Amino acid sequence: MGQVDTSLFTPELVFFDVDASTSDELFETLEPELKAKGYVKDSWLDAIKAREHSYPTGLECQAISVGIPHVEPEHIVKPYIAVIRNTRPIAFAPMGGMVDHDVQAHLVLNLGLLAHAEDQVAVLQALMLVFMDDNACADILAQTTADDLLATLKKYIDASVE
Repeated sequence: MGQVDTSLFTPELVFFDVDASTSDELFETLEPELKAKGYVKDSWLDAIKAREHSYPTGLECQAISVGIPHVEPEHIVKPYIAVIRNTRPIAFAPMGGMVDHDVQAHLVLNLGLLAHAEDQVAVLQALMLVFMDDNACADILAQTTADDLLATLKKYIDASVE
C-alpha cells in the first residue's frame, strides 16, 4: 500500500458541530470555507454533488459510519483533506452498493487530492482500515480539538500503512 500524506490534514479544515441535514447541505456549508482558504475552484460544489450522487461514498463500519466524498482533480486548487463532525448523522448512499440502505455517517472526510489515482486509493484503503478498528474509532470520536483529532487520526493512519 502507498504512503498516505498526512500533512494534508490541517486544523483549519476540521469542522466540529456542523448542522447539515443532507450531504448536499453539508457540501453547501463546506464550500465557502474551502473556497475562502484557496482549496477549491468555483466548479467544486456542483462537481462534488454530482459525483456523490453517481458514485456514493458512504462506508458502514461496525464502530462508525463515514462519508468519504471526493471530486476529480480539475476542481481542486491545492490538495487537502477536510474532517467534518456533524451534529447528527448524515445519510450517504453506500459506497459500491456494500449495503442495501443509506449509511448514517457520523464523520465525513472530504478528500481533495490532485495526485494520481493510486494515491487516492491508498488514502481510501488506509481510512477503511482505521474505521474498521473499534478502538481507533472510539479514540477519534472522543477528541474535542482539531489538533487532537488530527493527531489521533494520523496515528491510526500511520499504523495502518506500516
